[in-house]
Amino acid sequence: MLTSCNRAPANSGSKQIEPVYDKQTGKLQVLRYDRDKNGTAETISYMDGSRILRIEIDENEDGTVDRWEHYDAGQKLLKVGTSRTGNGKEDSWSYPAADGSVAKVETSANSDGKVTRTEYYEKAALVRAEEDGDGDGVLDKWETYSGAGQLASVAFDTSHRGTPDRRLVYGAGGDARVETIP
Repeated sequence: MLTSCNRAPANSGSKQIEPVYDKQTGKLQVLRYDRDKNGTAETISYMDGSRILRIEIDENEDGTVDRWEHYDAGQKLLKVGTSRTGNGKEDSWSYPAADGSVAKVETSANSDGKVTRTEYYEKAALVRAEEDGDGDGVLDKWETYSGAGQLASVAFDTSHRGTPDRRLVYGAGGDARVETIP
């Protein structure tokens, strides 16, 4: 992937890709990639020889990482982390489905690494979501979506028992009814 651009264009004055090797073993540890050839590496790949461990990207070149790509031992993309607030901390993670589309997205409302909302997708459509709105580590909100991507119902745990006790069910015309769940 990055190895196809292994040198800077003629007369550019800067390297487009800069490898860093372990001084003892000679193994590749880091690849720094300057995609726009402005002298600043926006993409840093952490390597174990030829195996990618993680890639960090500063997409807007403000000096703070915006995107993290995490790989398993077989070079398969495990998840993509992003910083929604631009503070250099991962607070949202997308997990790929077998076909490459997004299967699941986790977010951390407080940018502390603690997942507070998880969304599940099928064929690029949001089908359901779970949320820990009060940050106590227990789910307290469940959303379901129709095939058209419209909110079909929202269930709440208002008594902190770990399961829903109230549900709003939405009709096709926008009407809603409240249900009590024993």
